[in-house]
Amino acid sequence: MAEAISDNQVVAVLRPFVRACGPMLDALRESDPFGLQARAADDLVEVESGLKAKLIHGVTSVKVPGTAAWARMTGYDRSSWWMNRVGRFTALLTSIPGLGGALADRLPVQDALGAASQGLLLCAIAGEYGVTDVGTRVRLIAWVLFERDIDADLAAGKHAEHDEAAEADEAAKLTEELTASEKKHGKATIKAAGRTLWRLGRGLLGITGELEKRPRGNFLHRAIGMLPVVGAAGDYLGERSGLRVAWKRAHVWLTEHRA
Repeated sequence: MAEAISDNQVVAVLRPFVRACGPMLDALRESDPFGLQARAADDLVEVESGLKAKLIHGVTSVKVPGTAAWARMTGYDRSSWWMNRVGRFTALLTSIPGLGGALADRLPVQDALGAASQGLLLCAIAGEYGVTDVGTRVRLIAWVLFERDIDADLAAGKHAEHDEAAEADEAAKLTEELTASEKKHGKATIKAAGRTLWRLGRGLLGITGELEKRPRGNFLHRAIGMLPVVGAAGDYLGERSGLRVAWKRAHVWLTEHRA
């Protein structure tokens, strides 16, 4: 019988994971990541002032991070946006192993990517509820995905085994392709984001036994996922279903634990 995974092991894996998720999500949330406002101002220099104002208003009314409309949304509405927009992207990437049908599903790839996708979404949602510290996000992920109630001090890294420098180095390795893309292109490309999700998934393989506990689709989704080729469709629907469950659990936990 496999040896039980301790809370210390879960925290050791989740802390660099959360740190790797944080900078990318915070940049999307706190700035104008799509350049909508800046692009509107640059492109409309020659436009008559009255029309320019109307066009800029239309652009900034779009509900995406960095716009005025986003700033007016509630934390619950913003978390719903992350669920529907980011969730589709990550669920699609997560479902790709399903192209191999049952063979791929026997490997830990599906659970690792699925857990990474859900963890990324949970970090995004946490930020919209004002939760930015690594320890609380670790506790959120552990509770939502693995049904573990992690001690706050342990999650915060307040224990003898915690190595801050090693943790920072591991987080940097998980996001090195994202960082390289930002330096080269001035932003993170979809390709770099996809590869980073794979890296995040691999980073969770240290607690493979826990990954099986994460929210997932129903019996029908899993049955379709066992089939070659069309298994990707079943896995996609299953991952979307799992993300919705994670989102609902996160709302409950964050509401109960918000100061």
